[in-house]
Amino acid sequence: MNEKRKTSISWVEAERIYIRGYRIEDLIGRVSWGEAIFLVLAGRFPAEQEARMIEAIMVSVVDHGVRPPSTVAAVTVANTGAGLSSAVAAGILAINEYHGGAIESAMHAISRAVDLRQSESLTEDEAAEAIIRAYRKEGKRVSGFGHRFHSSDPRVTKLFEIAESLKIAGKYVSQARAIERVFVERFNKKLPMNADGAIAAILCELKFPPVAANGLFMASRIVGLIAHVIEEKERNLPMRTVNVEEYEYEGELDKKLDELVDLTNSGQILKTK
Repeated sequence: MNEKRKTSISWVEAERIYIRGYRIEDLIGRVSWGEAIFLVLAGRFPAEQEARMIEAIMVSVVDHGVRPPSTVAAVTVANTGAGLSSAVAAGILAINEYHGGAIESAMHAISRAVDLRQSESLTEDEAAEAIIRAYRKEGKRVSGFGHRFHSSDPRVTKLFEIAESLKIAGKYVSQARAIERVFVERFNKKLPMNADGAIAAILCELKFPPVAANGLFMASRIVGLIAHVIEEKERNLPMRTVNVEEYEYEGELDKKLDELVDLTNSGQILKTK
C-alpha cells in the first residue's frame, strides 16, 4: 500500500481552516501581512522586526514601470483580450533568471562569500574577490549587481536603512557591500547593487529559505501586474503591438506624504494628501 503524502502548510476540514497549525480565525485581524507571509513560507512566526522587514521588501518590488519583461508580457496578453488571470500568469512566466529571479542566486553568492571569509580567515574584500573570480571561472555572473536603468538603485539605500534601524543588518549586508566595492576597486566594473542583491543580503540575515526567496518577488509583483493589466484593458485599444517607448506618465510625480512613517514606529497610519 502506498504511503500517504504529507503536508505541513495548511489543512482544511469541515468548518476548520488551519495555516501551519493555527486556526485561520485566530490569525485574521491579529497578524500582519508580513507575519503571514513569513509563517507560510518559512514555517515560523517572525519577530516583529523581521515581519516589518519582509513588508518593506514586498513594497520595494511591488512595481517597476512598464518596461520590465513581466509587465510587457502581461500587457501584451491582456491586449489580445485575455482575462485577468491569463494576463497576470503570462507576466509571472516572464520572471526568470535575469528578471526578478535573481534573489535566490544572490543569496547563494553572498552566503558563499561569508562562509569563505570565515573558513579561510579572509577579509570581506578578499572573500568578495575570491567569489567574483570563482564565478568568472565557472562562467557565471554574480547575481544582484548591476542595473539597466539605475546607477544607484534607490530601493537598496532605503532597504539597508530600514535593516540598520531594525538591527537586522549584519555580516551578510556588509559582505554584499564588499562585493559591490570590490567590483569597482579590483575589477574596474561599475556594478551597483540592485534590489535583488539588497533583498538577498537581508533575507540571509533573516535566515529565510533561499528556495522561497524569488517567490517574495513574485507575490509582490503580482499586485503591479494586476494594475497594469486592468489599465491596459480599460484604456487602450486591443490588438496593438506593445511598445514601451510609446508610454508616458500621466499624473503628478513626487507627491509628498503629510506624515512620514518610519517602519520602526508601530501602530501609525500612513496619511497622504
